[in-house]
This record gives sequence, structure tokens and C-alpha cells, in this order.
Amino acid sequence: MNTIDLTPLYRSSIGFDRVGAMLDKALRGEQSTPADPAYNIEIHGENHYAIRLAVAGFEQSELEILAENNLLTVRGTKADNKTEHQYIYQGISGRAFERQFNLADHIEVTGAELRNGLLTIHLVKEIPEEMKPKSIAINASKPPLEQKSAKTKVA
Repeated sequence: MNTIDLTPLYRSSIGFDRVGAMLDKALRGEQSTPADPAYNIEIHGENHYAIRLAVAGFEQSELEILAENNLLTVRGTKADNKTEHQYIYQGISGRAFERQFNLADHIEVTGAELRNGLLTIHLVKEIPEEMKPKSIAINASKPPLEQKSAKTKVA
């Protein structure tokens, strides 16, 4: 039972719709965390990241990566291959999955690779030039009183 009311927070927040939606999902328990596939989030340097998912048994053609509106979705769909195998124990998951990651602003997906059962998605944080800090030069100028007196003498 959910007893937390976030309405006052939403009234005073403009432009944080995505954060509010994430809070709502977390509080309602809608976003279950499936065990498959296991993943790591790695940092490589100042602005480079990677998400590495264990997708053993999936072919490249059975995987889909979609980045849209700061949401990265990875889907795996196994082809319906009815095998003749009979299992004593089947520990390798062959079921379809969908895993979603919320990306921060200015995070771009730069590529992906599948190697040895691991899907690696490369990310980079690219801050636009207009948002980077700028150094402002300080010019020496006359004091304001001297500037006013110079203007009155010219007139």
C-alpha cells in the first residue's frame, strides 16, 4: 500500500516530468527488476561509459537496441527453434527479455558489439558547446565618475 503523496512536489516542479514518472514507477513497484540478463555499468575515462549485458545463447539478429528520449531499451527475442534436446537441467535462459536504462541528458549511444556472449553498449557524454563553462575576460576601464565627466565635457 502506497501512502506517499507526491502531488506537492509536482506542483512546484517544472520540467521534471521524467523524474516524477520515475518516482511514481518506483513507488508503485511497476518497474520490476528481472534477473535476466545480468549487466554491469562501467566508466571508461571522464565521459565514456559502457553497459555490458550477459546475453549467452542470443545471436546478433535476435537482439535489438533502441535509444529514444533518454531511454535505452535492449530487447532479446529468441527464434522459435523447437530443438530435439531433452534436458535434465536447463540453466541457460532462452526466454525473451527487455531491459531499460534511463540515460542522463547529453548521453549518446556510440555503438554496440556482441562478443563471447556479452553485449557491450558504448556511451559518451557530449556536452554542447553552448553549455560548457566559458571564461570571461575582465577589461580595465575608467571609473564610472570619470566616464560621466568625460561625456559632459564633450557636449
